[in-house]
Amino acid sequence: MPFTPQVAAIHDLSAFGRCSTTVVLPVLSAMGVQCCPLLTAYLSAQTAFPASEKSTFVDMSGQMEGVADHWSELGVTFDAIYSGFLASEAQIDIISHFYERFRRPNTLILVDPVMGDHGKPYRTYTPALCRAMGDLAAQADLITPNLTEAALLLGEDYADIPITQEAAKSWLDRLSLDGRRSVVLTGVSFQEGQVGAACLDAVSGRFYVSLARQEPAQFPGTGDLFTSVLLGSILRGESLEQANQRAVNFVRLCASYTIDLGTPHVEGVHFEPLLRQLIQDLP
Repeated sequence: MPFTPQVAAIHDLSAFGRCSTTVVLPVLSAMGVQCCPLLTAYLSAQTAFPASEKSTFVDMSGQMEGVADHWSELGVTFDAIYSGFLASEAQIDIISHFYERFRRPNTLILVDPVMGDHGKPYRTYTPALCRAMGDLAAQADLITPNLTEAALLLGEDYADIPITQEAAKSWLDRLSLDGRRSVVLTGVSFQEGQVGAACLDAVSGRFYVSLARQEPAQFPGTGDLFTSVLLGSILRGESLEQANQRAVNFVRLCASYTIDLGTPHVEGVHFEPLLRQLIQDLP
């Protein structure tokens, strides 16, 4: 029987709208990875929908330690621990404790420091929670911030986001904590009509940029889609550079397909019919 990597996916679950766990689980599963969700929050719908203040929001902090206790009793081990949106500052300590219990020498710690987009933090992310997210990210082997999150982590003004490869590499160097962790910076664009991700590989010290055609629309949840593809590719044996290119290409493909369908952008990208294309040339 082929080896199946196991991932602890520490994310919220938005019941409607393609983001977080409803993206992470099917993508990793399609890529041959067992996804074990540890929920940080439950929402009736992702918060980009109108009247989001009427959505349900359940902080799952009180359940997280109990889940970890049960997993520990079962002897569960993980090849990666992958976290995203957090419901509260208290969850930083819960996840740090989770690392202490489940991190092994070969366990990849991936933190997607979900804090905001388009230059602004999300409404539930206080300055204290943003600082605490930086502390959590400092424990990671790989982080995948977008430009807004990178600016928050570095204490930079969003108006000064990098617009050249040289500037992006400077931010990546700083985000890497002197080369102690790999970084993928998403949403970069160095020429009109192109968008993608720049990465710094802590193992090789090399800097890469992967770009694709920029589609004329933006969709919530594409950060979760990107990072899930990136992680699945790495766990299947691809290099960070290969995984970065695969994730950039797949997000663009899904965006283009969704635009052609004409469905509301707020519902996210229709990735489900395209999963076969994602995995057809994986090792």
